[in-house]
Amino acid sequence: MDNVLRVPGTNFRFGLDPIIGLFPGIGDTVSAIVSALALVYAARSGVSKIVLARMATNILINEFVGIVPGIGDAFSFWFKSNARNYELLKRYAAAPQRSRKSDWIFVFAVLALLFLIVFAGVIVSMLFLLTLVRLLSGN
Repeated sequence: MDNVLRVPGTNFRFGLDPIIGLFPGIGDTVSAIVSALALVYAARSGVSKIVLARMATNILINEFVGIVPGIGDAFSFWFKSNARNYELLKRYAAAPQRSRKSDWIFVFAVLALLFLIVFAGVIVSMLFLLTLVRLLSGN
């Protein structure tokens, strides 16, 4: 989601996340779903709570800043939360642990918070678009 494409002549890579994010409301929702699936995968794989917390922090930062139209998309080009989480998974995959009930409670709490942030982002995006339409139509 974050490093699929490369700007020709540079080492700068970007992916579908910031491109999808250009679609108000929908893009942030799709990005959050993909990120949430990665978090669930990590919990199922027995990743420790510390790593889950770091992954969740990356997701929440990306989604929280992503609420802001324009600025959030530019931030996604730089922050690359999914790439950061992939690196965390690679680094800690060598020592998996058994998932505990507390791990799942933590993951579900993070997913609930992520849902609230995405929902707020959809509302902010719709209000922004509604205001933009009113300004352009002269009402």
